[in-house]
Amino acid sequence: MAQSVVKPGKRISGESGSSTSARKLALVTKLRDQIAAIEKRHGQAERAGDGQAAEGAAGFRTAPAGILHEVWTDQDRNAGAALGFALGQARALLDRQRPAILWVQLAHEGQETGLPYGPGLRRFGLDPEALVICRVQNVTEFLWAVEEAAGCQAVAAVIGDVVQPGKALDFTASRRFSMRAEAAGISIFMVRYGTGREASAAGLRWRVMPHLSGAAPFDARAPGVPRFEVALEKGEALMGLKQGSGNWILDWTDHGFERDTDGKLDGQPGEGRAAALSGAAFAALGYRLSETA
Repeated sequence: MAQSVVKPGKRISGESGSSTSARKLALVTKLRDQIAAIEKRHGQAERAGDGQAAEGAAGFRTAPAGILHEVWTDQDRNAGAALGFALGQARALLDRQRPAILWVQLAHEGQETGLPYGPGLRRFGLDPEALVICRVQNVTEFLWAVEEAAGCQAVAAVIGDVVQPGKALDFTASRRFSMRAEAAGISIFMVRYGTGREASAAGLRWRVMPHLSGAAPFDARAPGVPRFEVALEKGEALMGLKQGSGNWILDWTDHGFERDTDGKLDGQPGEGRAAALSGAAFAALGYRLSETA
């Protein structure tokens, strides 16, 4: 009976050489991606730490460029506070090379949340000519506009204001935004509404609420500078903060955000200010209009 002879180096069963090479290549690629992610987080933490060292006692350091932010507020009527906080962060990123901020909104939602007001932007320290308003018809166009704008070399930040994103704004979409922001070196601020949170690739997640304004310099009964109640829900390490320390009451000044030393996070007013009315309701449009002379 003839016997089979197997020469050294020959395979008689198991994986082929090509499949083994493909598996090794996939493993190496996975390891490279993991190393790149670690280096990315380390580099962002170093940038955050550098900014933290220059922060004054009353200052509030804005986040470095190249990050995807989520700016959440509980209700639609707080859109002004959420947009103001996003604009305040974006304004610090403007320079000669990147002189523009793009604000993207669904056209039909603008009827509820409104549009930025030019004179108000000037008082906020932002030239209205620096803000480009883009209004689109549906969420698909919204996602496309945000992603394409993030690749424009003249744009310092993109603000996406969306009330009802549907299922299109999912983790995959946020991952694309995050990668585009990091690659282009610009920041993307997604202004969101409600108390629910879904998984996303955002590096920073903020919860922003309006707060009682400070007293006016010459009239204690008049409203003073705008105030924001801000909580950092995600990304404390990225901002160089200890866990649980990302809560502030912020005043808006000509130089940007400053920590308020009088306001309190428990919602109680500072000295010399009255509490907000409890259960106050909005006046109905045109109420008793027919009774006027």
